[in-house]
Formats: sequence, structure tokens, C-alpha cells
Amino acid sequence: MPQRYSLSAIILHWAIAALLAFQIAVGWALEHLGARGFSLFQLHKSVGISILALTLLRIAIRYWKPRPPKSEKGWQAMLASTVHFGLYLFMIGAPLTGWALVSTAKVKVPTLIFGVLPLPHLPLPAGAHDLAQGSHGLLAWIGIALFLLHVAGALRHHLLIGDGLIWRMVPARSPILLALLPALVLAAFVLGRAILPAPASTPASAEVASPAPANQSDAAADPANGTEAAAVNAAEPTAAANAVAPPQQDEAAAPAGPPPAWTVQPGGRIGFSIGSDGERIGGTFAKWTARIAMDPDHPESAAIQVVIDMASASVGDAYKDGMLPGEEFFATAAHPTATFTATGAESTGPGRYRARGTLALKGVTKAQTIRFTLSGSGSTRKVSGSATVTRGAFGVGNGDSSGGLAPDVAVDFAFTARRQ
Repeated sequence: MPQRYSLSAIILHWAIAALLAFQIAVGWALEHLGARGFSLFQLHKSVGISILALTLLRIAIRYWKPRPPKSEKGWQAMLASTVHFGLYLFMIGAPLTGWALVSTAKVKVPTLIFGVLPLPHLPLPAGAHDLAQGSHGLLAWIGIALFLLHVAGALRHHLLIGDGLIWRMVPARSPILLALLPALVLAAFVLGRAILPAPASTPASAEVASPAPANQSDAAADPANGTEAAAVNAAEPTAAANAVAPPQQDEAAAPAGPPPAWTVQPGGRIGFSIGSDGERIGGTFAKWTARIAMDPDHPESAAIQVVIDMASASVGDAYKDGMLPGEEFFATAAHPTATFTATGAESTGPGRYRARGTLALKGVTKAQTIRFTLSGSGSTRKVSGSATVTRGAFGVGNGDSSGGLAPDVAVDFAFTARRQ
């Protein structure tokens, strides 16, 4: 009976084979999934780096515990050696070119191996991106061909020649193990196909349902609300909300003096959400400030300014949070804040208000309207409201990874304000 490989080499062989089968199944579909493939893309990176690490370990074991002698000579032995050498190049080169591809991409997506271990970007110039992308795709197809050749060679030895060579890579001469190990590889491929998301059938325009404000009528479409910005709207809501004012009184009553100032109390929230291929992604801004002055009897005298720290945006996912500050989304290096400004507000019904102003985001300033409701009386008011922002008007989400995102961003806010 042919001499077996070491147990560690056998385990690594089948583990790497299963991971490669999974990668092939997932990798075929990633290019066409757009934003729906974001989580799979992160998994693809994690599995790729795992293959790289296991391959390097396999090479070390190969020299620590030498492999069994070759069973053939001549061109057959040369072909087998070429296939094995090519597989090792593929198992090292594919993860490395993938790593280089991510490191040189315009949108810097952070990599956390299985959501835990951070992987730094390689110090490569952006100009190397096309080379890395082309090499990664080419290696993938070469790897698939070598994988199939390797399987064909094993079947040739086992079924046609009958020399028992395949037993060298099985822990024991057991027909059950001989059937089970290849079945695990096939199962990994089937799993990779099974976890792919179903084709999107919901139009992006139908996905954008703004979160319900405190009063549904306040969410009605507003002709002046022609500007939108992704998470930026979160800024507007604060402004609107901060514009704390009771119902307007008759215009004949003139304000007695300068409008009083209001202070937003701790615990307020500015949130945003956007449709993404049939799902919704929601997040918040952790840091924002507001300056509000308004006469409760004369909301038209309001002066509102809300400034949002765009780097504080989070959707609760480390990968996506790492993308938000980049050029494709908020470009926080050049535009660290977004500002909503409004002069004057108007009553649209009992406890309901609207403030028309401007939103400055990512170097673009556009008109923006927010709607809000007030509850309470005296020097303390509770505020809640919403806005709808068109991200494209501000150049938010202008890259390939944003293809599945809806055009409108829904913003909601809630906080308490106290008169100074």
C-alpha cells in the first residue's frame, strides 16, 4: 500500500479543498450582486486569507514531514508536479491579489477576518488596482482549471489505474472516509451557492419608505423638499426638532422682542435609513450640535443651525462604517461636517411644523425641508420629525458599491429641548 501523507497534511489538504470549493461557488456570483453581496464579499475575503494561512502552513509541514515518493515517472510525473506547483501558486497568489485589490480600491473597505481580526491594507499605489483586479480574476480561472485537473488525476489513479494512490490522502483505508471527504468538498460548494441572495425583484423606488414621524400627516410630500442627502438629513431633523415652537399665532401680533434660545437636552437622536436591494440599512449620528432661537408665539422668527459630525455616522457594522468616511459617501477628510440652516418656520396644523432651509453636505448646498411635531408646554418640549433627502444631489453613494442603494434617504429625529 502506498505510503500515506502525515495526518496534519491530510487534514490541511481536505480543509483547503473545501474552502476552495466554497470560494469558487461564491466568487462566481459576487460581481453581479452589487450592494446585496456586501456581507458575502467580507466573508469571501476572510475565507481567502484563511486559505493563504493554511497553505503557508501546508508548505511548512511539507518540508517538516516530507511527502511520499512519486508514483510515476516521465511526462505523467512532470504533469502532476506542474499541477501541484500551480495549485500552490494559485492558493497563495489569489488571496494576495485579492488583498491588493481591496487595498488599492477607491473605496477603502476595512477588512475584519470573520468580523474579529483586523487586516491592514497593503501599502500599494492606487495605480496597481487594475493590475491586481485583472490578476485576481485570471488566477481564479487558472485555479479552477488546476482544481479540476487535480481531481481528474486522482480519479484516473483510483478508477483506471487502480494503484490505490488516493489512499495516501485518506487517514485510514476506509471506504466511508473515501466517500465522506470528497462529499465534504462538494457540500462546501453547494453551501456557497445556497447562501447567495435571491435575485432582487423590488424596484429601488419602492423600497424607500420613510419612517413614520410622530404624526403621519407631517410626512406628506413637500414640494420644497427637493434636496436630499444620505445620513446628512439626520442633521436637518435636529434642526427642525430644535426649532421648538408652539402653534403660530395671528400675524397681527408682533413679536415682543428677540426670540428666546433653546437648548437640546442630552439623549436626543438623529437617525437615517436607506433601501438596499429589498432590505433597509439604518444608522445614527453620534455627534451633532444645534443652535436654535425662536419665539414660541412667532415661529417665523426662528433661526436654526444644526451641525453634524459626519465621521460619527454608524450603521452598526464595522465594514460599512469604515466605508462611510470615504470619497464614495461622506468624504469626511475634505468635508468633516454637514450643516442644516433655516430662518423661520411655519405651523402646518396643531402641534405640527415645517422648516425650509438649506443643507450643506460634501461641498454641495441645496434647499431642504424638514417636518416635525411638538408636545408638552412651558419651557420644555419634546420634538420628533422626519425628512427625505436625495443622496445623489450631494454626490453621496457615487461608486460601484452603491449600485443597489435607493435614491432617497429617510431621516428621523427625536429629542427634548429646554428654553434658556
